[in-house]
Amino acid sequence: MAEGTRRDWLRLALAGVFADALAPPALVFAQSPSESTPFSHDAVLARARDLAKSAFKAPRGPLPDAFANLDFKQYSAIHRLPSAELWASDKLGFALDPLQRGFLFTMPVDLFVVENGEARRVAYDRAAYDFGGLQVPPDVGDIGFSGGRILRASGGEGLQDLAILQGATFLRALARGQSLGVTTRGLAIHTGDAQGEEFPVFRAFWIEKPAPAAEMLVIHALLDSNSVTGAYLLTIHAGEMTIIDAEATIFARANLDGLGIATASGAYLFGPLDRKRPDDARVAVYEIDGLQMLTGANEWLWRPAANRDTLQISSFVDKNPRGFGLLQRDRSFEDFGDDDAHWEKRPSLWIEPIGDWGEGEVRLLEIPSDSETNDNVIAQWRPKASTQAGESLSFAYRQFWCWSPPARPQTSACTLSRVGKLGTLRRFVVEFVGDVFADPAKAAQTSAKIDANPGKIVSNRVFVFADRRMLRVVFDLDPGSETVSELRLVLMAGGQPASETWLYRWTA
Repeated sequence: MAEGTRRDWLRLALAGVFADALAPPALVFAQSPSESTPFSHDAVLARARDLAKSAFKAPRGPLPDAFANLDFKQYSAIHRLPSAELWASDKLGFALDPLQRGFLFTMPVDLFVVENGEARRVAYDRAAYDFGGLQVPPDVGDIGFSGGRILRASGGEGLQDLAILQGATFLRALARGQSLGVTTRGLAIHTGDAQGEEFPVFRAFWIEKPAPAAEMLVIHALLDSNSVTGAYLLTIHAGEMTIIDAEATIFARANLDGLGIATASGAYLFGPLDRKRPDDARVAVYEIDGLQMLTGANEWLWRPAANRDTLQISSFVDKNPRGFGLLQRDRSFEDFGDDDAHWEKRPSLWIEPIGDWGEGEVRLLEIPSDSETNDNVIAQWRPKASTQAGESLSFAYRQFWCWSPPARPQTSACTLSRVGKLGTLRRFVVEFVGDVFADPAKAAQTSAKIDANPGKIVSNRVFVFADRRMLRVVFDLDPGSETVSELRLVLMAGGQPASETWLYRWTA
């Protein structure tokens, strides 16, 4: 396992609960592993379209007793033998590690390898695994897999983790030198809505065998759920950052008005904006520290994340957004002081729409959490237009799993946000870093424009530190009798914005 820690698996518990409720799905496009059949992405599209014409049927596929009730320790002890990883000895630049079913991941997923236009199903082989002392009978049979791990060649370091597809439509990837962190999903439905969330699942993956020394891997996927089916095409580009192009066509079984496209989630336990610090030796605990947005009007927005006392849902209305994502901007060990988790090494995930997405909103959910294993900060694009039963919807976007997104504000960016009590007021400290502040004369012309709704800003001071290219804004909010205030701050110089726009919702 990539990190060998409990949090990597508990974070997807909800997906496992959902899969158990459905009963594990039967094999999709089932065929003998000894046979191959012609394959194209059009075949996946046709299958998704046909599935949408009939009611969703809860899939079936019994799990042997040996794997039915595994705990975390037992499951984490199971490893596929390195010699059994597909393509490991072919020097292709990539290898495929089919993942064992069990623990939270009881749902079987069909894996196919595509070579020369022919698809062949990967058969489960008991002999390919080291079960870590678990007593597994020899006649397990072909039980399928729970997903797949994509590995890539990394110089003299051998094969390293690149991406994991496991549990519902969850996907995690990372850049070179990083640890697994933020998660994305193929599709989300009614996230945070009163009627409860629906979790579509990927039922099958077709992985194209790459050419020798390839830097690109192509994966096709079939999605299914009560309300929707879908065909997905994922093109993974491996480099210093990992880039994944996602193309999807979904077919509605029912009217859809709560779609979450390019949904991302990450863990945030405590940091500078949290008033109730837990009894913890670490400085901070979070794998993402905020939501970055680039609007259709070309405005950069930054919304720092926080662990809230109550569920907070924020909507940022937009048209044809140019990008958004959950970022980890803090890259120093001293920001966290965690020798085990190394939160400073977690990926930032930046999403760039391909084509126009029309009207809608970037929605941010901040869920109260008392555990670092919970992905309690969620961001997604919600289209304004609904999709009616019988209709289809296509969309595409590019994911950048990176240390820092390729697109960023050209002026200055926020690097720190803090808040604390000052009598009846709330004092905020917000720091920005940018080359413009290296010139004291230019920095002296910079002011902070701050709005509060409701509430009143009663103090606003600016401090410049030219040697660190940094400007600090200290302001005080008088909320009066209000229990919530939407804050907006932007630096101005010569009548023009000199920073991204900082947004925050204060709650009592």
